[in-house]
Amino acid sequence: MNHHVLEIVKLIAVASILFVWVVRYSNIVEEFRFYSLPNWLRDIVGILKISCAFMLLNSNAFIVQVGAIGIATLMVFAIFTHFRVKNPFPKMLPATTLLIFNLLIFYFSA
Repeated sequence: MNHHVLEIVKLIAVASILFVWVVRYSNIVEEFRFYSLPNWLRDIVGILKISCAFMLLNSNAFIVQVGAIGIATLMVFAIFTHFRVKNPFPKMLPATTLLIFNLLIFYFSA
């Protein structure tokens, strides 16, 4: 993957995480309530996601890979949660896209 394309994918991933977890935080609160997940879990997921997102911006490949695999892991759990509540695929699309982006970031950052 071209270096510039990889950087664009990283920026899209970081921007989407910050948009959802900062700008649209009230939606996150509603989603976690809808899925019957506790507030403490929501807070831990938010801290992990934002921390991992900032790792994607690092120049050290290992740190970028840690951030990417962290987000990818969180997205696997998000997709599992969508399956658990029987959400239609369009509701799973953002988590699936973020999973794919971070797997690509992980692979091409080596």
